[in-house]
Amino acid sequence: MPQALIDWIFRGSLVAQITAGLIAGGLLAWLWPDAAHSVSLLGTLFISALKAVAPVLVLLLVTAATCNHQPGRATLIRPVLWLYLLGTLSAAIVGVLASMLFPSTLQLKDAVQSQAAPGRISEVMLSLLQSAFDNPVHALLQANYIGILVWAVAMGMALRHASPATRGLMQDLGQGITAVIQAVIRLAPLGIFGLVAGTFAQSGLEKLLDYAQLLAVLVGCMLAVALIVNPLIVWTQTRRNPYPLVLTCLRESAVTAFFTRSSAANIPVNLALAKRLGLDEDTYSVSIPLGATINMEGAAITISVLALAAAHTLGIAVDLPTAFLLCVVSAVCACGASGVAGGSLLLIPLACSLFGISNDVAMQVVGVGFVIGVIQDSAETALNSSTDVLFTAAACEAAKRRAQA
Repeated sequence: MPQALIDWIFRGSLVAQITAGLIAGGLLAWLWPDAAHSVSLLGTLFISALKAVAPVLVLLLVTAATCNHQPGRATLIRPVLWLYLLGTLSAAIVGVLASMLFPSTLQLKDAVQSQAAPGRISEVMLSLLQSAFDNPVHALLQANYIGILVWAVAMGMALRHASPATRGLMQDLGQGITAVIQAVIRLAPLGIFGLVAGTFAQSGLEKLLDYAQLLAVLVGCMLAVALIVNPLIVWTQTRRNPYPLVLTCLRESAVTAFFTRSSAANIPVNLALAKRLGLDEDTYSVSIPLGATINMEGAAITISVLALAAAHTLGIAVDLPTAFLLCVVSAVCACGASGVAGGSLLLIPLACSLFGISNDVAMQVVGVGFVIGVIQDSAETALNSSTDVLFTAAACEAAKRRAQA
């Protein structure tokens, strides 16, 4: 193999390689569908590797960041959390407004097998509480990121009084697992090649075209939040042109998150970006893993848009108080969505319950979400993950501005 090709594979632009894999997968599905079904195994293995490494990554990184935090040194976690909550609620509002202006309908014909889904907001809060006190081994096995986060913080706080050697070991373990997942992400072009080839060979574009308007509303909302709402929020913090920072986060973080479809798996990418931006390490080492768990702007849009699409399909009139309540419910539910592919879809029935929609019909809406997930979930994750860095950077810049004032 020529040295130039080896250098391009291991050191070249990951975005360019992913683009090449995307195009190659589409061409293979079009020209040779039988072979495309075979190479879909590459995509399956890639996703499995991400799912396997991501929970351990969150546990070790948050533990290491917490136990190595210097007592008395201020962090900006609270302002970042407020930005996360503001961004998620704003995204839900955008989703509701867009759905009211451009109502979409669904094809709710096929029966969908009943799945466990929350029916009231109290069930979501209870589930979050139960997840927080989950057995640590079970939390890792089930990718329960809320439980993992709680155990990581608890272990980190306990290890603050450990010897320097122990705290150094935790730091080394965090760096080690980061290197492992970076190696996995480096294989993303092959994984994307397999995923795209298998997906389009199996269903083509027909199923996606059936929901073209719904996809347009979903993706349009996510673009509006990424390019209009988030820059406005950042400007309120920095009082300077937000678009250089916004575009950097989209280019460096959103692209990889779009294809990995996992906020948790994109944590090392965001940590590396935060370091290049010169942000406070004590802040971003905690806020980035935390954001992968609770900062879910894209999920808020998905929940609100699909719930209103179900209401429009059934001819249910939606008044303003109910629409506002849907914004709040979507934002709260989004914070409870897991940081893995499709994590927001099972929370749609709860939002549908605001309109008196039965669980059987709501689960058909969830089925629609899985059909369009190849685009919807990718765009959702790209927005979620890139915003983790964006709001962390905004909080750090705001702190610098206040210190200089």
